[in-house]
Amino acid sequence: MTTHEQDAKTLELPWPFTGRDDELDLVRRALAAGRPGVAVTGPPGRGKTRLVGEAVRGLDCVRVTGTPGTRGLRFAAFAHLLPDTVSLHGAVRLLSGVRLLVVDDAHLLDGASAALVHQIAAHGGTRLAVTATEGVPVPAAVSRLWTAELLPRLPLPPLPREDTDRLLAAAGLEPLTTGRLHRLCQGDLRLLRDLLGAVCRSGALSAVPGGGGRAWRGPVPVTTTVRERLAAVLDRPDADERETLHRLAFAEPLPLALDGLDPGVLERLEQEGLLDVDHHGSATLAHPLYGPVLRATAGPLRTRRLARTPDRCDRALSAERAALEHRLARHDVRTVPTPVGDWLLSEGLPVPGGYAAVRARYARLRGELREAAAWAREGLRAEPEDSDCLTELDLAAGQFGDITGTGVWAAAARGDLGSALDRIAGDEVYALYDAVRLGAPERAAGRLPGDGVFAGHAAALARGDGPALDRAAEELAERGFLLFAAEAHAQAVPAHRDPRAARLSRTRAHALARRCQGARTPALSGLVLGELTARQRQIVALAASGLSNRQIAERLTLSVRTVGNHLHGAYARLGASDRGALPWLTEPAAEPA
Repeated sequence: MTTHEQDAKTLELPWPFTGRDDELDLVRRALAAGRPGVAVTGPPGRGKTRLVGEAVRGLDCVRVTGTPGTRGLRFAAFAHLLPDTVSLHGAVRLLSGVRLLVVDDAHLLDGASAALVHQIAAHGGTRLAVTATEGVPVPAAVSRLWTAELLPRLPLPPLPREDTDRLLAAAGLEPLTTGRLHRLCQGDLRLLRDLLGAVCRSGALSAVPGGGGRAWRGPVPVTTTVRERLAAVLDRPDADERETLHRLAFAEPLPLALDGLDPGVLERLEQEGLLDVDHHGSATLAHPLYGPVLRATAGPLRTRRLARTPDRCDRALSAERAALEHRLARHDVRTVPTPVGDWLLSEGLPVPGGYAAVRARYARLRGELREAAAWAREGLRAEPEDSDCLTELDLAAGQFGDITGTGVWAAAARGDLGSALDRIAGDEVYALYDAVRLGAPERAAGRLPGDGVFAGHAAALARGDGPALDRAAEELAERGFLLFAAEAHAQAVPAHRDPRAARLSRTRAHALARRCQGARTPALSGLVLGELTARQRQIVALAASGLSNRQIAERLTLSVRTVGNHLHGAYARLGASDRGALPWLTEPAAEPA
């Protein structure tokens, strides 16, 4: 393997601001004229400073920052704005002309600076944007900004998985690797950047066959940032506590039975939030990063004593697969813990084809198409002829808009809905439901479970009932079927009689589609192609996939001139100038947030 120098160099630049659309809008509105401002709080690495920086970009503001080394110096944070000898009253007066004050790391302010910020907020003439870290001591004058309701407080949640994927897209990582990084970092962007940089510099990224991006398997690099974050785990002075933590680490991915462990040690570790105990009387480490780092720093003799062979997980892997299949049978694909499969993957061990196919199907039905394809490829790496993995790979590719496959969704991607519907066979619920997704509910009439959400979606579509389609979409989303929910909202758009309801359905469809990893199904394409005729939609879909006018004409048995005329009419309706805009127009997930 080679070190990816370009990636490591790129990491030295500021990362693009990604996600946080709702939070950014909230902060900007809080800083509008006539508003008092906002306090943004959260654990280290959540991106508080970056969020506020984006919100005040282009605005005239004054900035101050708290620092650890100056907490004992009076008005240290405001030293660049105030004379050496100034009273609190004088400082308030001198800063009265400031319209927008940005206070970063307010938890590190010296007492006088904290009191000054509080007084500025109380006087009300200056808008304030304050960031403070949770879980550390905060000056009382700062915490009273929100406890006394001088400023609204925005606790910043972890960056969602889909935004992590977008942030890491430039690195060319395959979805299972971005998922691993997301789990390990738990929304800590500083840690994420540090880990990715170390992985790139170490040469641990390898190309995935079939153009699936680059994958990271194997141990976690123990960087300086990782050591700092995990000091409470790595630097335990008590030998019994260290031994217990290492036993828990080497038991992963399975929980460790508490029998034989010192109850006093367990209680101390639990009180510090380092381990979790379940109702079965077993314990696991409280953070996904603890185990990998403890194993990486254990030393060869401890590793030899505590390490176990992968075959100990066979029964647990079968149970994990059975739990996923049970959820699929109940038409519920909400997130469930899958520690055994995730562990096999991260360790670079073979993933059985049968298990990988179930993971791929579960991800596909959730709308996580790139992850579904990645799991299918992982299963094929271990078992190259596994038919279920090959099927899942074809299904995911077709819903990306790939026209080269042979299944239902490849035909749909080619614009041949009749052929796609003809390929739906059997009585399997999810296969029958594909007809509903493709806009032909009559094909599934009376064959879907009568009291289920799929039958409700089919009935609402058959009636052209926009509100009922939106209700079906909401239930689908609640069950984890995000792509199906996006499609139901999209189908509701032309069914609504009220233009406002139609716009709301369109907005919801777009929001859900952005979480579906590039899905390009006919219903979603209809969000932007709804004003076209059926023939125009078919030709635009083929043109967006890269076919020339002549190739489209041959496929549809039309003249080249007719194809050109249809495309010209489509350009006019879509506001596109040429063929280059079509891929963007036919993929809602690619629209800017």
